[in-house]
Amino acid sequence: MSVFSLRGRALRAACLVAGGALALTACTSNSDDAPSVDKVDVSKVDSIAAKVPHELMSSGKLTVGVNVPYQPNEYKDPGTGKIVGFDVDLVDAVAKVLGLQADFKEADFEKIIPSVEAGTYNLGMSSFTDNKEREQTADFVTYFSAGSQWAQQKGKTIDPNNACGKRVAVQRTTVQDTDEIPAKSADCVKAGKPEIVKVAYDEQSAAATALVQGQVDAMSADSPVTAYAIKQNVDTIEAAGQIFDSAPYGWPVKKGSALGPVLQEAVQHLMDNGQYKKIAENWGVQEGAITKSVINGAS
Repeated sequence: MSVFSLRGRALRAACLVAGGALALTACTSNSDDAPSVDKVDVSKVDSIAAKVPHELMSSGKLTVGVNVPYQPNEYKDPGTGKIVGFDVDLVDAVAKVLGLQADFKEADFEKIIPSVEAGTYNLGMSSFTDNKEREQTADFVTYFSAGSQWAQQKGKTIDPNNACGKRVAVQRTTVQDTDEIPAKSADCVKAGKPEIVKVAYDEQSAAATALVQGQVDAMSADSPVTAYAIKQNVDTIEAAGQIFDSAPYGWPVKKGSALGPVLQEAVQHLMDNGQYKKIAENWGVQEGAITKSVINGAS
């Protein structure tokens, strides 16, 4: 797997995901509106909030560096222009547990972790994978598990491990485009079977649309992206096979910062009381939900 090929599980620059700006709903359900997602009512927990570093407690806010778009985790609502998504709702909930207000600041993807190191942002929130390389410069509070996930049209059966001769949609520059499908196709050819016909699109929404319309047999994408596409087109497409090549998402904070353990305790509180699960379900990404948050969980 290339370390430069996917936003969440790599170190890629923001320009590689800029093509994903269109909401999946705009291309697959003939609607220009973002879906309405309910907010979970979360309250301050005094025993955890008391551990917030003094400078944050004084300011009353948690400054969060974020790069958009990466639907459904973080993107702009086309109606209001506000940054919304699964990650946003979860960080908002964590901030409420701590008695703080999350203040989201847009930034280039590759500049977020250096800005956390410099103290410009208290944490980063852009579907960062917690990996050993990144742990050299920041601490990561884990909150999700993401991998690759295939989707197929309802009523049809596609095996991601035996898709020789099938047409598979991907977004250009992702790990599915550069690594996964080419490798699987090469295995097909070695076995004397037809190659996989990779159909690459500039935007993930176009890949989902192609599957909905039956222009391709399957789609491969990051698991939360596929889960959200399925949620938006539940009558048309469904998951094909299991999630594979999973790795943890984490929020980067300054190395050795006292904020890391406080964030970890706050998100663990939400996991334990069921509110974290509800947030994940609201966005259709519950399959990647975890039950234990750790600091620096890369394997």
